[in-house]
Amino acid sequence: MTFSHDTEHALEAVVDLVNGDPVAGGTEGLPDVGALRSFIDSFKISDLPTVTESDLQAVRALRPRLRQVFEAGDTATAAELVNELLSGARVCPRLTNHDGYDWHIHYFAPGSRPAEHLLIDAGMALSFVVVAGEQERLQVCSAPDCERVLVDLSRNRSKRYCDSRTCGNRLHVAAYRERQRAAAV
Repeated sequence: MTFSHDTEHALEAVVDLVNGDPVAGGTEGLPDVGALRSFIDSFKISDLPTVTESDLQAVRALRPRLRQVFEAGDTATAAELVNELLSGARVCPRLTNHDGYDWHIHYFAPGSRPAEHLLIDAGMALSFVVVAGEQERLQVCSAPDCERVLVDLSRNRSKRYCDSRTCGNRLHVAAYRERQRAAAV
């Protein structure tokens, strides 16, 4: 794949974060501070000891800004949006090897609050996608009634649905039934 493990991991977190926004058509993915803590733990986001209600509000406010990058129609727009995301961030690159992971780069400043940490991780991962000329891998699900986002990491860039078992299968079944109806007429 084009991207490093760290970048792919950050992109997975971005997708989960954005899709947890009720705007994506579902329920609130971060209903309380405990849910934010679970999100942080599930993605093994390091160096975040405490999480507060203000952190939760700041992380929720980040989601629409990240969504805009997925909705960008072209690379120049995506680059502008990523630059806006990172413009006020305290980026402090440093090498680290923790929790069984080999050497990699952390971009967030030590002591960053969760929203700033997530913003920088997301912004850098999205930057790598844009710089690699792979912006078209950042998509909104092709199902007409779905607003979830996805990152197409397939080799042939064929992923169109946020989940092939739900959106993809539902549309394929509907198309099959329509073909069957048309053939019966």
